[in-house]
Amino acid sequence: MQLTTLEEWLRYQEQLNPKSIDLTLDRVIAVRDRLSLKPNFPIITVGGTNGKGSTCAMLEAILSCAGYRTGCYTSPHLLHYNERIRINQTPASDSDICMAFSAIEAVRGDTPLTYFEFGTLAALWLFCHAGLDAAILEVGLGGRLDAVNAFDTDCAVLVSVDLDHQDYLGDSIEKIGFEKAGIFRSGKPAIFSDTRVPESVIQHAAHIGAELQLADRDFGYQRLDTHWQFWSRERKRHALPFPALRGVYQLANATGVLAALDAMRDKLPVAQQDVKRGLLEVELPGRLQVLPGRPAVVLDVAHNPHAARVLADNLGNMGFFQNTYAVFSMLEDKDIKGVVEVLQRRVDEWFIAPIQHPRAAPVEHLRQTIAEVNPQQPVKAFSSISSAYSSAYGAVAQNDRILVFGSFYTVSDVLLARRSAPGGS
Repeated sequence: MQLTTLEEWLRYQEQLNPKSIDLTLDRVIAVRDRLSLKPNFPIITVGGTNGKGSTCAMLEAILSCAGYRTGCYTSPHLLHYNERIRINQTPASDSDICMAFSAIEAVRGDTPLTYFEFGTLAALWLFCHAGLDAAILEVGLGGRLDAVNAFDTDCAVLVSVDLDHQDYLGDSIEKIGFEKAGIFRSGKPAIFSDTRVPESVIQHAAHIGAELQLADRDFGYQRLDTHWQFWSRERKRHALPFPALRGVYQLANATGVLAALDAMRDKLPVAQQDVKRGLLEVELPGRLQVLPGRPAVVLDVAHNPHAARVLADNLGNMGFFQNTYAVFSMLEDKDIKGVVEVLQRRVDEWFIAPIQHPRAAPVEHLRQTIAEVNPQQPVKAFSSISSAYSSAYGAVAQNDRILVFGSFYTVSDVLLARRSAPGGS
């Protein structure tokens, strides 16, 4: 079988393993070894329930400003698969990704890799051939059995632990914390960015001998009117600009980033001016992203109650808007009710539709859930996210706001709809 385009390769991978999520390291390790993938550059692995993407983006921006040749692997993507694999902040080309896929297929044999496992191995294959100074790897799901964990880290950053993916990771914060702490390594720094740390994370770090550093104990920040300060056991960084990424929670993420860079200072020293520039230049679409112009359009990939609480707080701090119209959809296996319960106080009217995904929540399920939480709120149903957004955009006044949230797929469908609409509206 001859596969020549990226689209063909991705369709092939989706059919290769009957399970879209199949948590084990055996397959990845077997193919990794056949590929002889042995990274000779430092790796920073980033896990957590929420905040992983922001943390990776800030690490990538600061290290790039410091002159390092970086690789960054994240998931999922918004518009193009290439966004997942970046070298020097530039998405890998179709041809390069296809070359990596071909190399994997040549040695895979009968090992049924999943879509995510294929992508992880492709990223590391490209990184190992790119002469990198450092790589940043974002965990896809959990940590202990995630494909990214087949590659040893020099520094693990665990951003947060909250309820999500309970079917795979366990039904409690402590169980989920143990799974996510699986990215820690003996004798290596392990940064926990949140102030709420599960006991299972502390115990696992102690059990394997990881060098655990906790927010507010080993490092932290002080917010001032026009800037902020970072402190750790090793140093202080003064007069730091607020991160370009929106949201007050980004300071906690940035603090974890600087703690990780402190822990890696012997291998990847970073100057103060590089930290400042990286914080100012970092970009990450779809995370409390406010599109230019009026009416206000806010995009956020929040897809669990923890992320929804953060989004609700930030919406409340954005100033006055007469009405907020929510373009909303989620995957069926997510805590839809928990998300709606948090956001319904910020929403005046719902515009719902199915997303283009096999695990998409049916529109009637979305409608019933919203009605159960708040029977008084009006809900309009549509056949697609693009039509839901178009209707919301037609109803909104200049002093109103459109909120697009619930999934990466919800946000990406709106971005595609805006791109194809006359005038980009």
